[in-house]
Amino acid sequence: MISEVKKNTEAKMQKSIEALKNDLAKVRTGRAHTGLLDHVQVDYYGSMVPVNQVANITLVDARTIGVQPWEKGMGAKIEKAIRDSDLGLNPAAQGDLIRVPMPPLTEERRRDLTKVVKGEGENAKVAVRNLRRDANNSLKEGVKSKEISEDDERRTQDDIQKLTDKYIAEVDKLVAQKEAELMAV
Repeated sequence: MISEVKKNTEAKMQKSIEALKNDLAKVRTGRAHTGLLDHVQVDYYGSMVPVNQVANITLVDARTIGVQPWEKGMGAKIEKAIRDSDLGLNPAAQGDLIRVPMPPLTEERRRDLTKVVKGEGENAKVAVRNLRRDANNSLKEGVKSKEISEDDERRTQDDIQKLTDKYIAEVDKLVAQKEAELMAV
């Protein structure tokens, strides 16, 4: 039971880190990257699908994303979906290529995005701590039902605390990297 609790807790903490990485990837910096449009949904014959399933997404240059629809009629729908997304981007059609320029970030916007990044980091830390609490509760249940001894419970709680510290340090490192990336002009 002890090894199962440790293994499950570590796996869930790893998933929390992956979720944080995905959330941080959504926060845009001054540079263009194709992953920015991964969460933009476009209406494709009545169903909402990600843009990357109806078009090729490439980097034209460091500050411009190019979207090449696979079907002629999808250009206007993709352009509208990008404009309506909460990314603050203004695409421009150029023939059958849609160019999405990345506006440079102002100092104020960089600070706001830094606050968003810190908030995401705090949410990830809370998730990791909640996983620690759940693991400790299941250990206490094991002691109550006499499946594990109190000494084993104490040792395992120490191990889970070490895991928690490790993953919180990882969260801090990811947040610091993203902040440095945001503040770089």
